[in-house]
Amino acid sequence: MPPWRFRSGDLACAMAIAVATATAASVGVAAGAGDGEAEFDYRKLSGIIIPGFASTQLRAWSVLDCPYSPFDFNPLDSVWLDSTKLFSAVNCWLKCMLLDPYNQTDHPECKSRPDSGLSAITELDPGYITGPLSSIWKEWVKWCVDFGIEANAIIAVPYDWRLPPSMLEERDLYFHKLKLTFEIALKLRGGPSLVFAHSMGNNVFRYFLEWLKLEIAPKHYIQWLEKHIHAYFAVGAPLLGSTESVRATLSGTTSGLPVTEGTARLMFNSFAASLWLLPFSKYCKADNVYWKHFFEGKAHVNRQQCDEMEYSSDNSGWPTTLVSIEVPTVRGTDAYPSIMDITEDITSNMECGKPTLLSFSAREVSDGTLFKTMLDYDPQSKALIHQLEKYYQGDPVLNPLTPWERPPIKNVFCIYGIDTKTEVGYYFAPSGKPYPDNWIITDVIYEFEQSLLSRSGHSFSGKPNNSSGDGTVSYNSLSWCKQWLGPKVNITRTPQAEHDGSDLQTSMNADHHHGEDLFPNMTRAPHVKYITYYEDAESIPGWRTAVWELDKANHRNIVRMPVVMRELWLEMWHDMHPYSKSKFVTKAFRGPLRHEDCHWDYAKARCGFPEFCEYRYMFGDVHLGMSCRLKYSSTMLLRQYL
Repeated sequence: MPPWRFRSGDLACAMAIAVATATAASVGVAAGAGDGEAEFDYRKLSGIIIPGFASTQLRAWSVLDCPYSPFDFNPLDSVWLDSTKLFSAVNCWLKCMLLDPYNQTDHPECKSRPDSGLSAITELDPGYITGPLSSIWKEWVKWCVDFGIEANAIIAVPYDWRLPPSMLEERDLYFHKLKLTFEIALKLRGGPSLVFAHSMGNNVFRYFLEWLKLEIAPKHYIQWLEKHIHAYFAVGAPLLGSTESVRATLSGTTSGLPVTEGTARLMFNSFAASLWLLPFSKYCKADNVYWKHFFEGKAHVNRQQCDEMEYSSDNSGWPTTLVSIEVPTVRGTDAYPSIMDITEDITSNMECGKPTLLSFSAREVSDGTLFKTMLDYDPQSKALIHQLEKYYQGDPVLNPLTPWERPPIKNVFCIYGIDTKTEVGYYFAPSGKPYPDNWIITDVIYEFEQSLLSRSGHSFSGKPNNSSGDGTVSYNSLSWCKQWLGPKVNITRTPQAEHDGSDLQTSMNADHHHGEDLFPNMTRAPHVKYITYYEDAESIPGWRTAVWELDKANHRNIVRMPVVMRELWLEMWHDMHPYSKSKFVTKAFRGPLRHEDCHWDYAKARCGFPEFCEYRYMFGDVHLGMSCRLKYSSTMLLRQYL
């Protein structure tokens, strides 16, 4: 989802690359260290970063004269995101951003292309003021440099986030290039890669895995994955889509940009990639795509096949109806039925002039029923129908609007935030204005604290989830990866902050029934943020699956959280160490690992965690906390987690 909201942080989740590379430089252990340990080398690993939606800089590849503005666009000028030109020449800026909604080609007067390298994902709008506000990876890269990580160990794979998956390959050969990136990383570093994806970057990686099946002989597919990918970290993955994409499609979401909602909607709807984030039913799957090998050249549509639960349950497995719209009664077209046809039982008893309230489930959003119903009074829906049918239902590799299965990768970690107020449903009504301002939101339904609330704060009927989402993606979509866990799961809950284990809660070999959520019966102390680990290393021999839920972790900022960096670091350190004694790193305690983790305890007039930290003043320290530093090296501190 859009990360900027002018306080951002899309995907610093790749912080854990430090585990793979910095450890070799600063905390690597060798046999010559005097402790008899066998040598192991993290420097062979690479980190592949797949950013999320709107998290890659776009640069102009045209010369565009902007009348009535002192700014023009020249090749390599920043387009996404140049706030100066956005303020002063918004019409020119839009020409460089918009795509043709039907064929996804550039505007005749201006085209933009994604930047390359780490600079494409560090800051969207570099500058003294705008840089920190649009920062995505800059702080993380600085952190990596401080820990001695080599430049060629961090590989960003930016992409044009406006394009649907098939167009990424058709126009830019993106998935061919991504495959080569893994192979070059192996050749360069000598070991497999860690994949870090955030938000829509997970959708991109999923499509890559399916595309790869058609490029590699089936008997070599798993071998290729085992050789090139050691672990996959899915951070904030919208595994069943996100309701925010519906809001952006029908009314527009500015996400902090200085544009109107109508302009944001106009831009968003020109990007076919926007439908990649549509919510969909967990009960519906698409046809097998391997028809390609047998029916080459013939038309094909990845039609959804839904099981009985789709029709016997409410709302396609979502907590409430996703979209409700007030509409007049109109004639149908030859191509699509009218509202009267679709809701004959409703409108037959409707009073003259009274609007009809139509409701749509996740399945009816993802299969196009919503947009076909709107066509009579919102002609722009025709473009959305075209995008949906051509780029998703007609995709030759995969219909992305179908539930995920566990990726065939040895180590899979699914990480997301919970317990934040998150939008899960909308009520729309006509505004009486022309497109793109022809819809207004009359009410919003939120999930929060195991209940559903309207925008006015009143309770709302439905089937709330066991928790709420991360502020952008709902809980049922984020937690779908729990279905990847086996029938027996070890559950551990600990405070996010450093702790001594006194507030540790565990449930070993908890029963997990496929298709049902797994929610532990554990307590929470007031004002304490927890992290809950669900771990399974038994159901698939040699493979590990883990789900981490972080209280109050925001979708856009989760990757900035020190706790995420710490846990990824410890897990990979433990995983790669030859003398690790368990399948997963211990959760029994958490102490400081860096000087920055030490602080001054004013109540006791000493440094906190005295067993790890000590007061050691150095020139330049401006407060007591800065003078609190680790007593021991990181090597010694990390060994206690084996």
